[in-house]
Amino acid sequence: MTQTTQATAMSTPAEPNLAHTNLVGFNTIVIREFSRIVRIWSQTVVPPAITATLYFVIFGSLIGRRLGDMGGYTYIQYIAPGLIMMQVITNSYGNVVSSFFGAKFGKHIEELLVSPLPNWLIVAGYVVGGVSRGLVVGGVVTVITLIFTHLHVHDMLVVMSAVLLSSIVFSLLGMINAIFAKNFDQITFIPTFVLTPLTYLGGVFYTIEMLPQWAQHVSHANPILYMVNAFRFGFIGVSDVNVGFAYAIMIGAVVVLYVACVWLLQRGVGTRE
Repeated sequence: MTQTTQATAMSTPAEPNLAHTNLVGFNTIVIREFSRIVRIWSQTVVPPAITATLYFVIFGSLIGRRLGDMGGYTYIQYIAPGLIMMQVITNSYGNVVSSFFGAKFGKHIEELLVSPLPNWLIVAGYVVGGVSRGLVVGGVVTVITLIFTHLHVHDMLVVMSAVLLSSIVFSLLGMINAIFAKNFDQITFIPTFVLTPLTYLGGVFYTIEMLPQWAQHVSHANPILYMVNAFRFGFIGVSDVNVGFAYAIMIGAVVVLYVACVWLLQRGVGTRE
Protein backbone atom coordinates (compact mmCIF):
# COMPACT_ATOMS: atom_id res chain seq x y z
CA MET A 1 0.00 0.00 0.00
CA THR A 2 1.44 3.41 -1.01
CA GLN A 3 1.71 6.36 1.35
CA THR A 4 -1.09 8.15 -0.55
CA THR A 5 -3.44 5.19 -0.13
CA GLN A 6 -2.59 4.90 3.56
CA ALA A 7 -3.23 8.62 4.09
CA THR A 8 -6.60 8.38 2.31
CA ALA A 9 -7.64 5.37 4.42
CA MET A 10 -6.67 7.13 7.62
CA SER A 11 -8.52 10.33 6.69
CA THR A 12 -11.76 8.53 5.74
CA PRO A 13 -13.99 8.08 8.83
CA ALA A 14 -15.19 4.57 9.49
CA GLU A 15 -18.83 3.97 8.61
CA PRO A 16 -20.96 3.52 11.72
CA ASN A 17 -22.01 -0.03 12.44
CA LEU A 18 -25.80 0.12 12.28
CA ALA A 19 -26.24 -3.08 14.29
CA HIS A 20 -23.97 -1.73 17.04
CA THR A 21 -25.84 1.59 17.06
CA ASN A 22 -29.17 -0.21 17.39
CA LEU A 23 -27.83 -2.39 20.18
CA VAL A 24 -26.57 0.63 22.12
CA GLY A 25 -29.91 2.39 21.70
CA PHE A 26 -31.88 -0.69 22.74
CA ASN A 27 -29.68 -1.26 25.79
CA THR A 28 -30.06 2.40 26.75
CA ILE A 29 -33.86 2.11 26.81
CA VAL A 30 -33.75 -1.13 28.78
CA ILE A 31 -31.24 0.17 31.32
CA ARG A 32 -33.22 3.38 31.77
CA GLU A 33 -36.46 1.46 32.29
CA PHE A 34 -34.90 -0.97 34.77
CA SER A 35 -33.17 1.88 36.62
CA ARG A 36 -36.55 3.58 36.91
CA ILE A 37 -38.05 0.44 38.44
CA VAL A 38 -35.25 0.21 41.00
CA ARG A 39 -35.14 3.94 41.71
CA ILE A 40 -38.82 4.15 42.65
CA TRP A 41 -39.01 0.69 44.24
CA SER A 42 -41.31 2.04 46.93
CA GLN A 43 -43.90 2.63 44.18
CA THR A 44 -43.15 -0.31 41.88
CA VAL A 45 -42.47 -3.22 44.24
CA VAL A 46 -43.79 -2.44 47.72
CA PRO A 47 -47.49 -1.74 46.90
CA PRO A 48 -47.99 -5.02 44.96
CA ALA A 49 -46.27 -6.92 47.78
CA ILE A 50 -48.59 -5.39 50.38
CA THR A 51 -51.66 -5.97 48.20
CA ALA A 52 -50.73 -9.62 47.61
CA THR A 53 -50.17 -10.14 51.33
CA LEU A 54 -53.64 -8.76 52.11
CA TYR A 55 -55.20 -11.02 49.48
CA PHE A 56 -53.53 -14.07 50.99
CA VAL A 57 -54.54 -13.12 54.52
CA ILE A 58 -58.16 -12.26 53.71
CA PHE A 59 -59.06 -14.58 50.84
CA GLY A 60 -56.54 -17.36 51.38
CA SER A 61 -56.43 -17.77 55.14
CA LEU A 62 -59.72 -16.37 56.43
CA ILE A 63 -62.27 -16.96 53.67
CA GLY A 64 -60.42 -19.92 52.13
CA ARG A 65 -60.86 -22.04 55.26
CA ARG A 66 -64.62 -21.80 54.88
CA LEU A 67 -64.62 -22.59 51.16
CA GLY A 68 -62.67 -25.83 51.42
CA ASP A 69 -60.83 -27.48 48.54
CA MET A 70 -61.05 -26.35 44.93
CA GLY A 71 -59.84 -28.39 42.00
CA GLY A 72 -58.34 -30.93 44.40
CA TYR A 73 -56.20 -28.32 46.18
CA THR A 74 -56.71 -26.03 49.12
CA TYR A 75 -58.25 -22.70 48.19
CA ILE A 76 -55.08 -20.77 48.93
CA GLN A 77 -53.05 -23.10 46.69
CA TYR A 78 -55.65 -22.69 43.94
CA ILE A 79 -55.68 -18.88 43.96
CA ALA A 80 -51.90 -18.45 44.44
CA PRO A 81 -51.00 -18.67 40.71
CA GLY A 82 -53.85 -16.30 39.88
CA LEU A 83 -52.67 -13.73 42.41
CA ILE A 84 -49.12 -13.89 41.04
CA MET A 85 -50.36 -13.49 37.47
CA MET A 86 -52.65 -10.61 38.46
CA GLN A 87 -49.69 -8.63 39.80
CA VAL A 88 -47.57 -9.48 36.75
CA ILE A 89 -50.30 -8.26 34.39
CA THR A 90 -51.06 -4.99 36.19
CA ASN A 91 -47.41 -4.07 36.73
CA SER A 92 -46.30 -4.89 33.18
CA TYR A 93 -49.11 -2.73 31.87
CA GLY A 94 -48.57 0.05 34.39
CA ASN A 95 -44.83 0.31 33.79
CA VAL A 96 -45.06 0.87 30.04
CA VAL A 97 -48.11 3.13 30.06
CA SER A 98 -46.62 5.43 32.71
CA SER A 99 -43.10 5.44 31.26
CA PHE A 100 -44.05 6.05 27.62
CA PHE A 101 -46.68 8.65 28.46
CA GLY A 102 -44.19 10.32 30.78
CA ALA A 103 -41.79 10.54 27.83
CA LYS A 104 -44.56 12.13 25.74
CA PHE A 105 -45.51 14.53 28.52
CA GLY A 106 -41.89 15.51 29.11
CA LYS A 107 -41.34 15.98 25.34
CA HIS A 108 -38.20 13.82 25.32
CA ILE A 109 -39.93 11.10 23.29
CA GLU A 110 -39.23 13.33 20.27
CA GLU A 111 -35.49 12.87 20.71
CA LEU A 112 -35.98 9.11 20.64
CA LEU A 113 -38.20 9.17 17.57
CA VAL A 114 -35.77 11.27 15.51
CA SER A 115 -32.85 9.03 16.45
CA PRO A 116 -31.65 6.34 13.99
CA LEU A 117 -33.19 3.69 16.26
CA PRO A 118 -35.95 1.85 14.34
CA ASN A 119 -39.48 1.90 15.76
CA TRP A 120 -39.60 -1.87 16.17
CA LEU A 121 -36.59 -1.68 18.49
CA ILE A 122 -38.07 1.22 20.47
CA VAL A 123 -41.18 -0.86 21.10
CA ALA A 124 -39.03 -3.85 22.07
CA GLY A 125 -37.08 -1.73 24.56
CA TYR A 126 -40.19 -0.51 26.35
CA VAL A 127 -41.66 -4.01 26.34
CA VAL A 128 -38.52 -5.42 27.98
CA GLY A 129 -38.88 -2.73 30.64
CA GLY A 130 -42.49 -3.72 31.26
CA VAL A 131 -41.64 -7.41 31.36
CA SER A 132 -38.78 -6.70 33.78
CA ARG A 133 -41.09 -4.99 36.24
CA GLY A 134 -43.73 -7.68 35.82
CA LEU A 135 -41.25 -10.48 36.51
CA VAL A 136 -39.62 -8.66 39.44
CA VAL A 137 -42.99 -8.08 41.08
CA GLY A 138 -44.06 -11.63 40.21
CA GLY A 139 -40.93 -12.96 41.91
CA VAL A 140 -41.62 -10.90 45.05
CA VAL A 141 -45.23 -12.09 45.18
CA THR A 142 -44.06 -15.69 44.69
CA VAL A 143 -41.81 -15.35 47.74
CA ILE A 144 -44.76 -13.98 49.72
CA THR A 145 -46.86 -16.90 48.49
CA LEU A 146 -44.36 -19.37 49.93
CA ILE A 147 -44.92 -17.81 53.36
CA PHE A 148 -48.58 -18.79 53.24
CA THR A 149 -48.57 -22.05 51.31
CA HIS A 150 -46.52 -24.57 49.37
CA LEU A 151 -46.41 -24.10 45.60
CA HIS A 152 -46.60 -27.24 43.48
CA VAL A 153 -44.87 -27.00 40.09
CA HIS A 154 -46.49 -29.24 37.51
CA ASP A 155 -44.57 -27.93 34.46
CA MET A 156 -41.92 -25.23 34.86
CA LEU A 157 -41.78 -24.58 31.10
CA VAL A 158 -45.48 -23.73 31.08
CA VAL A 159 -45.06 -21.51 34.13
CA MET A 160 -42.23 -19.48 32.59
CA SER A 161 -43.67 -19.24 29.08
CA ALA A 162 -47.17 -18.32 30.25
CA VAL A 163 -45.97 -15.54 32.55
CA LEU A 164 -43.58 -14.21 29.89
CA LEU A 165 -46.20 -14.13 27.12
CA SER A 166 -48.80 -12.55 29.39
CA SER A 167 -46.34 -9.90 30.50
CA ILE A 168 -45.46 -9.07 26.89
CA VAL A 169 -49.14 -8.82 25.91
CA PHE A 170 -49.95 -6.31 28.62
CA SER A 171 -46.74 -4.35 28.12
CA LEU A 172 -47.83 -3.86 24.50
CA LEU A 173 -51.35 -2.91 25.58
CA GLY A 174 -49.84 -0.40 27.99
CA MET A 175 -47.88 1.17 25.12
CA ILE A 176 -51.00 1.43 22.95
CA ASN A 177 -52.82 3.14 25.83
CA ALA A 178 -49.91 5.56 26.27
CA ILE A 179 -49.75 6.33 22.53
CA PHE A 180 -53.39 7.39 22.41
CA ALA A 181 -53.53 9.06 25.84
CA LYS A 182 -53.60 12.85 25.86
CA ASN A 183 -53.63 13.36 29.64
CA PHE A 184 -53.04 11.46 32.86
CA ASP A 185 -56.74 10.68 33.27
CA GLN A 186 -56.67 8.65 30.07
CA ILE A 187 -53.83 6.44 31.26
CA THR A 188 -55.78 5.52 34.41
CA PHE A 189 -59.15 4.96 32.72
CA ILE A 190 -58.27 1.63 31.05
CA PRO A 191 -56.62 0.04 34.13
CA THR A 192 -59.48 1.14 36.37
CA PHE A 193 -62.53 0.42 34.25
CA VAL A 194 -61.30 -2.33 31.91
CA LEU A 195 -58.21 -4.12 33.18
CA THR A 196 -59.24 -4.48 36.83
CA PRO A 197 -62.73 -5.92 36.12
CA LEU A 198 -61.35 -8.34 33.52
CA THR A 199 -58.67 -9.47 35.97
CA TYR A 200 -61.09 -10.09 38.81
CA LEU A 201 -63.47 -11.91 36.46
CA GLY A 202 -60.63 -13.89 34.87
CA GLY A 203 -60.70 -16.86 37.22
CA VAL A 204 -58.15 -15.53 39.72
CA PHE A 205 -60.30 -16.30 42.76
CA TYR A 206 -62.53 -19.08 41.46
CA THR A 207 -63.04 -21.79 38.89
CA ILE A 208 -65.61 -20.88 36.25
CA GLU A 209 -67.25 -24.26 36.88
CA MET A 210 -68.87 -22.57 39.89
CA LEU A 211 -70.71 -20.16 37.55
CA PRO A 212 -74.03 -20.69 35.74
CA GLN A 213 -73.76 -22.00 32.20
CA TRP A 214 -74.38 -18.61 30.59
CA ALA A 215 -71.72 -16.98 32.77
CA GLN A 216 -69.20 -19.64 31.78
CA HIS A 217 -69.77 -18.81 28.11
CA VAL A 218 -69.32 -15.10 28.82
CA SER A 219 -66.13 -15.80 30.79
CA HIS A 220 -64.58 -17.49 27.77
CA ALA A 221 -64.60 -14.10 26.02
CA ASN A 222 -62.20 -12.79 28.67
CA PRO A 223 -58.58 -13.20 27.45
CA ILE A 224 -57.20 -12.97 30.98
CA LEU A 225 -59.04 -16.20 31.81
CA TYR A 226 -56.76 -18.08 29.40
CA MET A 227 -53.58 -16.50 30.76
CA VAL A 228 -54.44 -17.18 34.39
CA ASN A 229 -55.45 -20.76 33.69
CA ALA A 230 -52.37 -21.52 31.58
CA PHE A 231 -50.21 -20.21 34.43
CA ARG A 232 -52.24 -22.18 36.98
CA PHE A 233 -51.87 -25.33 34.89
CA GLY A 234 -48.10 -24.92 35.04
CA PHE A 235 -48.27 -25.00 38.84
CA ILE A 236 -51.00 -27.46 39.77
CA GLY A 237 -51.97 -29.10 36.48
CA VAL A 238 -55.55 -27.81 36.64
CA SER A 239 -57.16 -25.53 34.05
CA ASP A 240 -60.66 -24.38 33.11
CA VAL A 241 -59.63 -23.93 29.47
CA ASN A 242 -57.66 -25.76 26.82
CA VAL A 243 -54.04 -24.84 27.47
CA GLY A 244 -53.06 -25.16 23.81
CA PHE A 245 -55.80 -22.71 22.85
CA ALA A 246 -54.63 -20.39 25.62
CA TYR A 247 -51.14 -20.33 24.09
CA ALA A 248 -52.60 -19.65 20.65
CA ILE A 249 -54.42 -16.62 22.05
CA MET A 250 -51.33 -15.29 23.85
CA ILE A 251 -48.96 -15.76 20.90
CA GLY A 252 -51.50 -14.28 18.48
CA ALA A 253 -52.02 -11.29 20.77
CA VAL A 254 -48.27 -10.68 20.99
CA VAL A 255 -47.88 -10.64 17.21
CA VAL A 256 -50.92 -8.44 16.53
CA LEU A 257 -50.21 -5.94 19.31
CA TYR A 258 -46.50 -5.66 18.46
CA VAL A 259 -47.26 -4.93 14.82
CA ALA A 260 -49.91 -2.42 15.91
CA CYS A 261 -47.46 -0.59 18.20
CA VAL A 262 -44.79 -0.32 15.49
CA TRP A 263 -47.37 0.86 12.93
CA LEU A 264 -48.72 3.51 15.31
CA LEU A 265 -45.22 4.87 15.95
CA GLN A 266 -44.43 4.93 12.25
CA ARG A 267 -47.63 6.85 11.55
CA GLY A 268 -46.84 9.26 14.37
CA VAL A 269 -50.17 8.65 16.11
CA GLY A 270 -50.15 10.39 19.47
CA THR A 271 -46.51 11.45 19.12
CA ARG A 272 -46.47 13.97 16.25
CA GLU A 273 -49.84 15.59 16.72
